[in-house]
Amino acid sequence: MARIDTMTTLRDRQLNALKQMLNLNQTLTKAVANEPSWKVLIYDRVGQDIISPLISIKELRELGVTLHVQLHSDRDSIPEVPAVYFCTPTEENLGRICQDLDNGLYDQYHLNFISPITRQKLEDLAASSIQSNSVMSIHKIFDQYLNFICLEDDLFIMKHQQSDSLSYYAINKGDTKDTEMEAIMDEIVESLFSVFVTLGNVPIIRCSKGNAAEMVAKKLDKKLRENLWDARNNLFHGQTGTFSFTRPMLILLDRNIDMATPLHHTWTYQALAHDVLDLSLNRAVVPESTGPAIPGQKTKTRTCDLDSKDPLWSEHKGSPFPTVAEAIQEDLDKYRSSEAEVKKLKSSMGLDADSDLALSLVSDNTQRLTSAVNSLPQLMEKKRLIDMHTTIATAILNAIKSRRLDSFFELEEKIMSKSSGVESKAVMDLISDTSAGTAEDKMRLFIIYYLCTSQLPDEEYKKFESALVAADCDIKPLVYMKRWKSFTKMSSQGQYEGGGTKTVSMFSKLVSQGSSFVMEGVKNLVVKKHKLPVSRCVEAALSGAESGGECELAWLDPRAARTDASVRARAPKHPPPSDAVVFLVGGGSYIEYHNLMDFAKQQATSGIARKIIYGATTLPHAGQFLKQLSLLGEEMQ
Repeated sequence: MARIDTMTTLRDRQLNALKQMLNLNQTLTKAVANEPSWKVLIYDRVGQDIISPLISIKELRELGVTLHVQLHSDRDSIPEVPAVYFCTPTEENLGRICQDLDNGLYDQYHLNFISPITRQKLEDLAASSIQSNSVMSIHKIFDQYLNFICLEDDLFIMKHQQSDSLSYYAINKGDTKDTEMEAIMDEIVESLFSVFVTLGNVPIIRCSKGNAAEMVAKKLDKKLRENLWDARNNLFHGQTGTFSFTRPMLILLDRNIDMATPLHHTWTYQALAHDVLDLSLNRAVVPESTGPAIPGQKTKTRTCDLDSKDPLWSEHKGSPFPTVAEAIQEDLDKYRSSEAEVKKLKSSMGLDADSDLALSLVSDNTQRLTSAVNSLPQLMEKKRLIDMHTTIATAILNAIKSRRLDSFFELEEKIMSKSSGVESKAVMDLISDTSAGTAEDKMRLFIIYYLCTSQLPDEEYKKFESALVAADCDIKPLVYMKRWKSFTKMSSQGQYEGGGTKTVSMFSKLVSQGSSFVMEGVKNLVVKKHKLPVSRCVEAALSGAESGGECELAWLDPRAARTDASVRARAPKHPPPSDAVVFLVGGGSYIEYHNLMDFAKQQATSGIARKIIYGATTLPHAGQFLKQLSLLGEEMQ
């Protein structure tokens, strides 16, 4: 595996590895890209989730994939075409591959395993292929080390489907057996190992102490050491000596470092889409109906793909929502002026063909008309993107208005930044207001208030509990949060650094019916720049500090000579790294992701080049996280 190129992202590297796999594991060249070889792609659910955010169906066809099907679906025999398999090496999957070999479905089998296949399973596969007389049909078997899902250039998760096994609940529930916890930790380590094999670099590891993150750190350190000592199977060769200064830092943190942020209502585009719409694997399912829901009638939805090729999404996914509404309006105005230009040319060309004026117009306008015709595909694509963002933004706006999400966001920001003006009365008023929010919104608000208030008298707590019950809230999460708070140092939990919001003049610009963003009644909140607990830990870690406010971080270096079996508390002599991979064990959030990206940009403006990648076991939306807390609370009752 080649050394990491600072010009390529984790997403680029995973995408290149997949393209090479689809080229039957031969090096990609321009000639190959122009004339791909035809093949069938067979994947399991894990493989589908990895490919889905990176390669569209159109791009698969361009790469020569004529058919892509699920491994466990009913498939017909397709002779004379190579079959590329991309799946995890489970017993079930290997059994199906052996069945395919036995049935002689394809002439050539290129087997690509997402994570390494064990020696025993490889021998079982070989025995089965001998028995079915299909040894000659298996052309190649590859361990791809691609066991993670890249959602953005600098964002990855471990799992999408069947991700409950890696959730905050699974890691923290009381009846988890030691063997189950070992399996969870091994799965996380396998995924992180794949990330660093793809990056081509051995990290320096820092981790929070006394929790699941430390368990992951020790296991990963052991796995990296074993690989570095194995001369035949060293996946990081060429990474020694002079290149050691380019090594990234892996900062492993536990979700318990900050429980307020995953429940926080948000005000930025991507995080809002994740919170109020069904957004997963960069695909948003948006309700198109604007009227009230009719019982028994299915709501019409539209699926929207959001990717880095979309300029508005790339630029504004981390922007406050009113800014996004303005950007969509600007794009709409530009599109309409381009459309008007084409129409104007069309009418000028439709004059009487025999007149001298028409002839002069033809000669004057030919170049402009050619340019307009050539730009039509771009115009059509621009219109499609504007329509898509209008649909998404309208659905978000409807949710903001119907649930008064701006009020929840503003109050929570004040609570989390320890604003002096926040009183329990404001929280109680919003919880008691029948026109504001859902029961889930109110529970999220109270948990944040409870976590960020150092002492809440029993009498006051009981009043809130009664108000929450009256608002039809499930109060089981409070049982867990009370226990959690009693075990946690709460001195700085969830506190922003110089946070808070200010409300500026109403965003009252009435947009034409074409994009219909009437922001009346919605506060235009300008979010002040702040650092969340995770960002503060990362800042401390990158500066070489031993602790960062909320977290005391230990050191591990898989390349260094082992001094003892325990995790080092003190820093070895390393130059400060410029690159970091931040990983949350127990689930992450888009709010933290954007906050870290803002931190990296601030560092860049101050002359420090920082490349930060954010990763998490899973990326649950606030409602899912609240349900996990409810399950933990139910266990304790």
